[in-house]
Order: sequence, then structure tokens, then C-alpha cells
Amino acid sequence: MPKLKIKQGDKVVVISGKDKSKTGRVLKVFPKEQRVVVEGVNIVKRHTKPNPKHPEGGIIEKEAPLHVSKVMLADPKTGEPTRVGYKFLEDGRKVRYAKKSGEVIDQ
Repeated sequence: MPKLKIKQGDKVVVISGKDKSKTGRVLKVFPKEQRVVVEGVNIVKRHTKPNPKHPEGGIIEKEAPLHVSKVMLADPKTGEPTRVGYKFLEDGRKVRYAKKSGEVIDQ
């Protein structure tokens, strides 16, 4: 299974496609498919039958998964897209950091 540098709860920026430059939180990560679901991005309409979650049924709008290559982590300082690196802190913990600003992402 490939290692993804984006985790659930991260703030990301879409860098290509119809939702380019939109930002949002990662709701779900699918490492095997290399896809992520981002809040408010890649909205699709689904025709659904009535079910306990949606008793009336009808056309529901929801987020669809995006390929992980279409999103980049948002820099914690500036909010711009940035690449992700790994480094070890003085206490021995391995953390992710934004390469643009050097800011640590994992606290």
C-alpha cells in the first residue's frame, strides 16, 4: 500500500481540475485507491431511493473522491499549496513539515 503524505483532517488546496484553487478539509482517505474526499470539493449529484438517512429520497449532492495528485497540503502559515517533508524533532518524534515555510504540520 503506497504511503500518502495527506491525512484525514488536513487542510488541502485543489491544484487541478474543475475545482482548481478551492480549499477544504480532508474528510476521508483511501490509501489503496490513492484518493481523498475533500469537504465542499468535487460535488456530484446522486439519485437516491428513500432510506433511513434520507427518508424522502431524491437528488442528493455529495463529495466524490479525488485523486491525491490533484491536491496539495495548504501551508499552515500562508494557506498556499506546499510540498510535504519529514524530519525528526529533538525529542525523537518524526513529523511532517511544509517545505515552503518550514512550519511543522503534526503537533
